[in-house]
Amino acid sequence: MPRDTGSLLVTNIGELVTNVPGTGAGGPLGLRRNAAVLVEDGQVAWVGPARDAPAADRRIDADGAAVLPGFVDSHAHLVFAGDRAAEFAARMAGQPYTGGGIRTTVGATRAAPDDELRATVARLRGEALRQGTTTIEIKSGYGLTVADEARSLRIAAEFTEDTTFLGAHVVPAEYADRPDDYVGMVCGPMLAAAAPYARWIDVFCERGAFDVDHARAILACGQAVGLGVRVHANQLGPGPGVQLGVELGAASVDHCTHLSDADVDALASTTTDWVSGPETTTVATLLPGAEFSTRSPYPDARRLLDAGVTVALATDCNPGSSYTSSMPFCIALAVREMRMTPAEAVWAATAGGARALRRDDVGVLRPGARADLIVLDAPSHLHLAYRPGVPLIRHVLHNGVMP
Repeated sequence: MPRDTGSLLVTNIGELVTNVPGTGAGGPLGLRRNAAVLVEDGQVAWVGPARDAPAADRRIDADGAAVLPGFVDSHAHLVFAGDRAAEFAARMAGQPYTGGGIRTTVGATRAAPDDELRATVARLRGEALRQGTTTIEIKSGYGLTVADEARSLRIAAEFTEDTTFLGAHVVPAEYADRPDDYVGMVCGPMLAAAAPYARWIDVFCERGAFDVDHARAILACGQAVGLGVRVHANQLGPGPGVQLGVELGAASVDHCTHLSDADVDALASTTTDWVSGPETTTVATLLPGAEFSTRSPYPDARRLLDAGVTVALATDCNPGSSYTSSMPFCIALAVREMRMTPAEAVWAATAGGARALRRDDVGVLRPGARADLIVLDAPSHLHLAYRPGVPLIRHVLHNGVMP
C-alpha cells in the first residue's frame, strides 16, 4: 500500500491502548490517557502525552476518543466462491454442523475464474479493514487440487503476507476411498506448488477430516520446507489436535472448543513473555463466530486464561460456519459468551492475534511498530463490547495511511 509523505500526529486521544506492558496506567492494555501518536514513514515514531507532542505535517484530532492498535485477524478463509446461506438456515432450524458443507464450497471454488475469487477476497478484505482489521491471515483450502490450491494462495498473497496452505481441509470427494493417496498428494506435488506462496501450513485435525497420523505427516512435510505450523483443533469434539500442535511447536491451535485438562496444561506450558521467546508459544485462537453460526458450545476462555494460556480472537471468516469479517462482533461475543473481560478480549484481538502470527510489528503501538491504528467513535475500548453491533470505527490507519 502506498504511504503518505510527511508526518502525521494523532492527538487529543482520551484513552490510548498501546499493549505495551508497564505503560501508563499499566494492565495488559498499557493504557495512556490524554495521549498522542506520531506516525512517520508508515511506522509509529513517538507515543506520549498530547501536551508534549512534536510538530507534524498533518493532524488527526481524536477529540477525546479511544485509539487502539488495528485488529489482527489470525484465522480467515477468504478465497472461495459460492454461498451457503441455505446451510445456515438449516442449522438454525436444528440441523447439526458436521463440516460436510466444505465440499460444497470446493465445487464452486474450483469452477470459479481467478477474477471472481480475487473479487471476493477484495470485498471481504475491504469489509474487514473498514471494521478495523489491519492485519489478516488468509488460508487456502477450498481448491483441494494442486492447481487450485496454488492459485488460491497466489491470490491470497496479493492481499496479505500471512498466507496459509490448507490443502488438508477435508479429503475431497474423488479421494473419499483413498485418503492415504490424498495425503501423499498434499505432501508431494500440492505442497511443492503451494509453498512458494505460503508462510504457514494448517490441517483440520478432526473427525471427518484428518486423523492425527495424517495430520502429523502433513505438518512435518510443511515444516521441512520452511512453513510454520497452525492446526484446526478440537472444534467438533475432544481429540488429539491440541496435543499435536504443542508437540510440533505450532504458532497457534485454533477453535479449542473441547479441551481436556491435559490440553490446557500443554498449552499453558508453552507460554512465554514476548521478550524471552514468543516463538515458542502455542497460542489458543478462539473463533466465537463459528459457535454463533453453528449453535455450538463456546470455548471456555476463562479456563484458558486462568491457566496462563495465551489467547487470541479471530473471525474464522468463511462461507459456511462463520460468515463474519467483524472483529468487534467477535470481541462482544467473547465478553458475553466466553467469560473474557473487555480488556482481555481487546488484547486477544490485537496483541494476541499478533502472537498467533508470531509478529511483533503489529497489534501494538510503540515506536518502530507498523502504524496500524483505529480511532473509535467512543471514549473507551469498553464500548466495543458495551455497544455490540454499533459501527464504532471512526478512522483506520493502515501502514500510516487512511484507506
